[in-house]
Amino acid sequence: MIGERGAGSAEGERGAPREGGAGSAEGERGSPPGHHPRTTVTLANLGGMALTPSDDGFETRAIHAGQDPDPRTGAVVPPIYATSTYVQDGVGGLREGYEYSRSANPTRTALEECLASLENGVRGLAFASGLAAEDSLLRTVCAPGDHVVAPDDAYGGSSRLFEKVLRPWGLEHTPVAFSDLDAVRAAVRAGSTRVLWVETPTNPLLGIADIEALAGIAHEAGALLVVDNTFASPYLQQPLTLGADVVVHSTTKYCGGHSDVIGGALVVADHELGERLAFMHNAVGAVAGPFDAWLVLRGLRTLAVRMERHCDNAERVVEFLGSRPEVSQVLYPGLPEFPGHVVARRQMRRFGGMVAFRLQGGEAAALEVVERSRVFTLAESLGGVESLIEHPGRMTHASVAGSPLEVPSDLVRLSVGIETADDLVADLAHALDGGA
Repeated sequence: MIGERGAGSAEGERGAPREGGAGSAEGERGSPPGHHPRTTVTLANLGGMALTPSDDGFETRAIHAGQDPDPRTGAVVPPIYATSTYVQDGVGGLREGYEYSRSANPTRTALEECLASLENGVRGLAFASGLAAEDSLLRTVCAPGDHVVAPDDAYGGSSRLFEKVLRPWGLEHTPVAFSDLDAVRAAVRAGSTRVLWVETPTNPLLGIADIEALAGIAHEAGALLVVDNTFASPYLQQPLTLGADVVVHSTTKYCGGHSDVIGGALVVADHELGERLAFMHNAVGAVAGPFDAWLVLRGLRTLAVRMERHCDNAERVVEFLGSRPEVSQVLYPGLPEFPGHVVARRQMRRFGGMVAFRLQGGEAAALEVVERSRVFTLAESLGGVESLIEHPGRMTHASVAGSPLEVPSDLVRLSVGIETADDLVADLAHALDGGA
């Protein structure tokens, strides 16, 4: 039986952004010494458009923040600005601060403002991928010799980034179970821990971390709390309102929502940190292109209604899986017996569309189930309107096989889509029955 809906985002639905509002940081991009200053780049500059008031509801901001109708044409959808450069009115005379599309592009600005509004942050930055956002963040706030406390149950790409890319660069990390606050405190290294890197829910075991408590631990140590909010989405959880410093998204997933774009994002609670990240964003150049930004922005407009359907269908699937003798364990934060359920209820609006389960028959049974499904498509990724099924040990988390981060071989992960719930349940019954 699924527990009551979470209440943690009740305040966040109409929560005001931190002081300064979404997208209001001075200067759209951080400038190196000696570089000419830029006008603040926001869509509010374009023809005097006003940003959506911060006390509007989530659904209203998802549709309107950064997306006011074009004052010249009346277009109700922001255009795709497919341009690399912008005319200058005399040397250094930039129009609304736009100079070159690596530095800023109006379509990307619209997305960044919308994301900042939805996460109740002061600055949003849109990247070419979630991993590009992660790498840029860590290279901005850390240096060789520093240390990060990371999840022991994390997205395989993040684990690979920490172990194969950033460790050789000189950044150490310690995997820890973030559900164990004493273990987190013990993992912090005085004077060198710069970041507590949290996923909640985690990928793929859906572990829950107490964001507010971890913010206290991080700040006491002089570190930043970074929360990967990909699995929850801004609709279900808003970490900045709970004390986090930075939110990370793979916008490929629920934010985009249609499995047709690769993207990432950072949203911050502090103007100065936003400026530092914006400088790295521009200097390294891992930016979202205008069409990719437009696709994610399109997805955000329906995020709230999609997430409600994802949650409804996931609850139906969880109820069904719990009745099957072939299933040894169902992992879902909405189950009252699930570790972290109480925390999830406090900090999430609902419990999400991701479900994992383990099979009595071990790895062989798990591999058979994922290959028998019809409505659930065998594929990596998650968060799209279509339902996906995968074997994490052989697919998304193959890179951590043989390490302490290895996931159970009998585990199946579901990204429950928005199809007819009866069809999803019937498909899983068919797969578990052996395809008969």
